[in-house]
Amino acid sequence: MPKVKLPRKSTNVDMTAMCDVAFLLLTFFILATKQKPPEVLAVTPPSSVSSKAVPDKSIMFTMTKEGKVFLMLGDETKKGDILENINLTKALNLSQAEMAKWKKEEFIGVPLNMVKSSLNRADKIPATQLPGIPNDSTNNELVDWVRSITNVYAGGNQRDLEQMLMVKGDNDALYPIFKNVKMAFKKNEIYKFRIVTNSEAVPIGSELYKQAISGDKND
Repeated sequence: MPKVKLPRKSTNVDMTAMCDVAFLLLTFFILATKQKPPEVLAVTPPSSVSSKAVPDKSIMFTMTKEGKVFLMLGDETKKGDILENINLTKALNLSQAEMAKWKKEEFIGVPLNMVKSSLNRADKIPATQLPGIPNDSTNNELVDWVRSITNVYAGGNQRDLEQMLMVKGDNDALYPIFKNVKMAFKKNEIYKFRIVTNSEAVPIGSELYKQAISGDKND
């Protein structure tokens, strides 16, 4: 019996609906994705094999190779309270308008006695020209900043705060600067914080590499 040949028909698929969905998803991700917060200054931290990402709501202390320290309050829900606290405890006497302007600043990089004058400047001083927060042994204002931070976060989980505290230092920053930052934590009974580094691959043949290989095999 001869084979019955079915007539061949061209396949026509309407891709309009699929393109609409793809563009809708692309638009959603563009609008919903949170951009990486701007860095205070370009610093080159040391490298490590750590793969943990810096949390969005981080409190970042940045140390430059010139010995300056800057502070970025990444938790927007607490930023205003921290600034209000240090304004009150250090008697800065900032007006409501000055406080509103201060809350919009991306970072803190001046001594407390310069905050009022810097907020009232017509022009904005570039970060590279700011003096930074005083942190020497005779005047370590980092202690005051950490105290205001702990005051605002008081009553919460201490471990959660410790996970948010980040220290990022340039590879050429001198150890005494890091020691002063650490002392500011210690004086406020903060004994744990995280250090930000550049990520690098695990050295082949190292113990950490062997552990990773054995872990993959067990999985």
